[in-house]
Amino acid sequence: MDKLDAMTEQVRDFCDDRGWRKYHTPKELAIGMATESSELLQLFRFMSDERIAEMFEDAEQRQAIEYEIADTLLFLLRFADLNEIDLPAALSSKLKRNGERYPINASSNEYRKAGHRE
Repeated sequence: MDKLDAMTEQVRDFCDDRGWRKYHTPKELAIGMATESSELLQLFRFMSDERIAEMFEDAEQRQAIEYEIADTLLFLLRFADLNEIDLPAALSSKLKRNGERYPINASSNEYRKAGHRE
């Protein structure tokens, strides 16, 4: 069993032990992912890059960041598990598609969406 499978099983057991399956519809899990990723974003709101770097050095702030990442991952793993989505296969497929859309030789060093013009 690889790490992803082990994490998925851990989340499944945690949720099933509490009888939460009936609440875990695709909509509710997607809302959970968005909510938790927004809570992660909130930790960085109005922070400079320097201040954010300092946050990773502070044990308490780093743990808060890790908890929000873990919450987001929990919802993602649960969503994929209950909807029979093979995450490694989905990621590989998406990276292949993105490689076709954004070929290396056409990549730029600018921080903007490809194809976006000002």
